[in-house]
Amino acid sequence: MSSPARRSLRTAIAALALAAVIPLAGCTAILEQFMPKPQAERDDTTQEVVEEGNLDVFTLRVGDCLSSVDEGEVSEVPVVPCDQPHDDEVYGTHQLTGDEFPGEDQIQQLSDEGCLAQFEAFAGIAYDVSTLDFYSYRPTQQSWEQLDDREVACVIYDPAGPVTGTLQGAAY
Repeated sequence: MSSPARRSLRTAIAALALAAVIPLAGCTAILEQFMPKPQAERDDTTQEVVEEGNLDVFTLRVGDCLSSVDEGEVSEVPVVPCDQPHDDEVYGTHQLTGDEFPGEDQIQQLSDEGCLAQFEAFAGIAYDVSTLDFYSYRPTQQSWEQLDDREVACVIYDPAGPVTGTLQGAAY
């Protein structure tokens, strides 16, 4: 049987050990933010993503399924095989034209128009009656001027939450 003093000492030691471990768990989470993420793998024949990882935003293809995409400018996005739960799916692409960058508002409008034009063919339902929504990856002024970037990638998602499988033909 242990005395009250021994129990207090054990409790104090356990508390100190826990206090030392908790900050280390936080360091791991912080370090993960700066560590390079593994690159996604595609099937050699179908080009479908078969192993989750990151893809350069310039290599996205129709049918790629994305997971937990950050808002704002991105250079890489996390992708998963579409048979796993995911947030978004690339459903179309189109090219913008012109030599001069037309400005953010015009890029947004042209991107939305091009994506809207492809929405019904992919989703199987008109956008204005669908519960699904979309956004796009579009050129920034820097990518337009320095990389000759003119491609828009249209991305469909369900505001209700993650899905498993494709949204192609979902009709809701």
